[in-house]
Amino acid sequence: MSAQRQEVVRRLSAPDIAARKGREPIVCLTAYTAPQAEILDPHCDLLLVGDSVGMVVHGLPNTVGVTLEMMILHGQAVMRGSRQAMVVVDLPFGSYEGSAVQAYDNAARVMKATGAQAVKVESGPTVPDTIAYLVQRGIPVLGHVGLRPQAVLVDGGFRAKGRTEAERARVLDEARATEAAGAFAVVVEGVAEALAQEITAELDVPTIGIGASAACDGQILVTDDMLGLFDWTPRFVRRYADLRARIGEAVQAYAADVRARRFPAEAETYRLKAAGA
Repeated sequence: MSAQRQEVVRRLSAPDIAARKGREPIVCLTAYTAPQAEILDPHCDLLLVGDSVGMVVHGLPNTVGVTLEMMILHGQAVMRGSRQAMVVVDLPFGSYEGSAVQAYDNAARVMKATGAQAVKVESGPTVPDTIAYLVQRGIPVLGHVGLRPQAVLVDGGFRAKGRTEAERARVLDEARATEAAGAFAVVVEGVAEALAQEITAELDVPTIGIGASAACDGQILVTDDMLGLFDWTPRFVRRYADLRARIGEAVQAYAADVRARRFPAEAETYRLKAAGA
């Protein structure tokens, strides 16, 4: 055995995240590639391989067209690039709504193929029974209530939820049912602050907000949004960088150097070795 032991880093798990309720806020971001995951991992408690990958990486108009194969491919990459953060993979549209058995088969496939620690599902009216089925069979589940991107075709767009009394009651009921089914935490997206406060106060599991105010137990954003890689970002996103502009400047400089034959220069060019060297 080597005299120097490789440092063993234990990944955070569903119980670790659940235990953070009401304590230090949970830091979450999306991740889709190994290099991205490697950068994010030291700073995050949870990395979500979100079906937002369809829009962010593949240029789809929404998340409906994302496939299980896409989620597995990106989940494998994120697991390779991370060490300590809990990794959760979204189950995409059409992979869990048909039946609990369908959901289990697909969730088990994702977890076996990627090594991720949990899956996430959007908690519509019929989903809590499915969450319970998965949890009872050893699959940790992260729920998702409020604005549900996979329901965009039914809703007619990405619209905040819980602004009317009827919507408030429905979202609150879905959050309660999601917790009762065994979810270890619940993503709360696109809801009024008062509703986020109410859900967070009522649930015994952590809430992870996205466009749901600072009232939640943690926060998540699409990484590419907060890094400023798109011209437009939702109102609830704070841009921590403007990488789109920086990348554009770098590519412009590269193109200018290539056209002027300044690149590659001597430092980037291989030469034949002298005889006997």
